[in-house]
Amino acid sequence: MRWTLKTAPNKKKVNQLSNDLSVDPILASLLVQRNIDSFKKAKEFFRPSLEDLHDPFLLKDMDRAVSRIEKAIIDNENILIYGDYDVDGTTSVSLVSSYLKTITNHIATYIPDRYDEGYGISYQGIDFASDNNFSLIIALDCGIKAIEKVSYATQKNVDFIICDHHKPGDEIPKALAVLNPKRVDCTYPYKELCGCGVGFKLVHALASKRNQTIEDIQQYLDLVATAIAADIVPITGENRILTYYGLEVINSNPRNGIKAIIHQINKKKLTITDVVFIIAPRINAAGRIKHGNYAVELLTEMNYEAALDFAASIEKFNLDRKELDKKITYEALQQIESANEKEKFSTVVYSENWHKGVIGIVASRLIESFYRPTLVFTKSGNKLAASARSVKGFDVYEALNECSEFIEQFGGHKYAAGLTLDPKNYSAFKNKFEEVVKASIDKKLLIPEITIDLELELSEITPKFFRILQQMGPFGPQNMKPVFKTTSVRDNGYGKTVGSDKSHLKLNIIDGADKKTYNAIGFGLGNKIKSIKGDFDIAYSLDENEWKGNTSIQLILKDLKNT
Repeated sequence: MRWTLKTAPNKKKVNQLSNDLSVDPILASLLVQRNIDSFKKAKEFFRPSLEDLHDPFLLKDMDRAVSRIEKAIIDNENILIYGDYDVDGTTSVSLVSSYLKTITNHIATYIPDRYDEGYGISYQGIDFASDNNFSLIIALDCGIKAIEKVSYATQKNVDFIICDHHKPGDEIPKALAVLNPKRVDCTYPYKELCGCGVGFKLVHALASKRNQTIEDIQQYLDLVATAIAADIVPITGENRILTYYGLEVINSNPRNGIKAIIHQINKKKLTITDVVFIIAPRINAAGRIKHGNYAVELLTEMNYEAALDFAASIEKFNLDRKELDKKITYEALQQIESANEKEKFSTVVYSENWHKGVIGIVASRLIESFYRPTLVFTKSGNKLAASARSVKGFDVYEALNECSEFIEQFGGHKYAAGLTLDPKNYSAFKNKFEEVVKASIDKKLLIPEITIDLELELSEITPKFFRILQQMGPFGPQNMKPVFKTTSVRDNGYGKTVGSDKSHLKLNIIDGADKKTYNAIGFGLGNKIKSIKGDFDIAYSLDENEWKGNTSIQLILKDLKNT
């Protein structure tokens, strides 16, 4: 792995901030690295406020969207809340439908079938709306490229309001309103909202017209925080405020569906990491294995006992998903080995028998073994569908755009995308994608990178230091948990591999300065056991470890190298 030390922050700014905040210069350095270089910025960072959220009417077309929804409510029109089948989509649908149901009874939800309809707005969904007398569709987390679908809906006298956050194409659909901060003609101050975030802004705007305050809709932030965590959007600006308060709701008064999931895992206080790895995969499992409707039913259920039943079903889906993920990952690795493609710059694999619901997870797993842009294809009707995942620093969306001559449709982000193509174009696409990656990727990006914030002496890790460090959360993209480097440490001689497969490394590290022992765990670093002879350098983050009622600071090792 490449260890990259961040550029040292401006010393003058660090000293000034250290004095202004009365904090350790190391903590001040971490803040300045994050562009928090004044008392005012630090106050906003450590004390997020709902009052600092932007006016939702700054989103282009928000006034049009609200007016149309108000008209629909007054005229008792049927409104269909439509969203994608992943976490961002199902939480968005749950949020907007839950709020609108407090105003009107004429609300229904629609999640497209991953296998029969595919991603985004479908003709089947529009036909369902038309056949069942829905005159307005509010589309969430999808729709920004649905030019023909929106036109088709217009012919059927169905209006569309689109709430999306994906990158728009050259043309915007001719919907009644298109809310998307990434529109080039939208001057909204914060561009990184997820789909559920855009849905929340719509609810915020509707609520303000009813003289409701932000506190009146704070109960919906458990959904927004879950979507932000799952969709891996930057946890900066508004997203950080929404996540901060969303975690408060999750830990104090979550909706029944999230409460039921928490009940199953029996954890007292959840962090953003728990949301990413515990709550989000379970919500996602519904759409991956069965149908996204299960997730919406769970997240909108008003009866706790019924929510427990839904959560139990979804837990089974999640276990099935894990088994499929393991099996398909093994088969994909075998395919790469047998085709002798280990030296390529990209990974593209295909089997018509692979489950479409887990190919995105498998793509991420393959990157753990072969660190390069990866696509996993499977059969979807008479087409091939793929999930794409990328390595840090490489824009897979742009790479796919370079291959668009072979693609029928695609969409997504810099690091994750989805696409479909005709089976006859698979080989040509695979060759072209490899060409594009080979020609454009900086070769160092093919080696995993650990970005290190600062060098640290272990003796500098005090309870106060750790307490303030925790207050820098919630952590996520563009506000990652700080990673430190300490040089020339030793194991106390009792270092060992742990876990059922001995894949983890457990050490008691001795600092050369004060001879104190520090508890450390390196998940997946069991193969480094031979590197702990003599002095070695460590890259790590800090976390709290609870054991038999006692809590202590633990080093979470990212990597280690012999000195």
